[in-house]
Amino acid sequence: METERLTLRPWLDTDADALFRYASEPDIGNQAGWPPHKSVDESREIIRTVFNSPTVWAIVLKETGEPIGSVGYMESFDLNIPARPGEAMAGYWVAKPYWNNGICTEALAEMIRHIRETTQIPSLICCHFTDNPASGRVMEKCGFIPTGEISIDENQHGGKNRPMRILRLEF
Repeated sequence: METERLTLRPWLDTDADALFRYASEPDIGNQAGWPPHKSVDESREIIRTVFNSPTVWAIVLKETGEPIGSVGYMESFDLNIPARPGEAMAGYWVAKPYWNNGICTEALAEMIRHIRETTQIPSLICCHFTDNPASGRVMEKCGFIPTGEISIDENQHGGKNRPMRILRLEF
């Protein structure tokens, strides 16, 4: 998939160095809900497992050819998020040097276009930690509507309850 500035493509083992460079930044994982990567080998393993899906893509900046984030969707998993039958959960992140440049909005909008044209998924659900309102603005720019809030116990964040805002996009 392509946009004006981005290519969305499957992750490759050769992306491990770039993934580690950006995913080792503590602010990235904290906002996305996962611990920072500790090594290139860990990043390579994430590519081979978590990112090894036909519905997860590297966000590649056309200008440099480098992956700078990820966007994807999957079956809703159990975080006590009120997903509907057949609904998929969307997720994304972009490297800190690229924050506030519209990249996540561009990537998410392209993925939504792809889902509408190639699947029978009736809706998407997405959520963000309430202390990350920028992520919520990305969702709203792409048409997601707020549906409520929940709190989850995030062990990698010191076991504290973190409130999350839930948004939904109906097709």
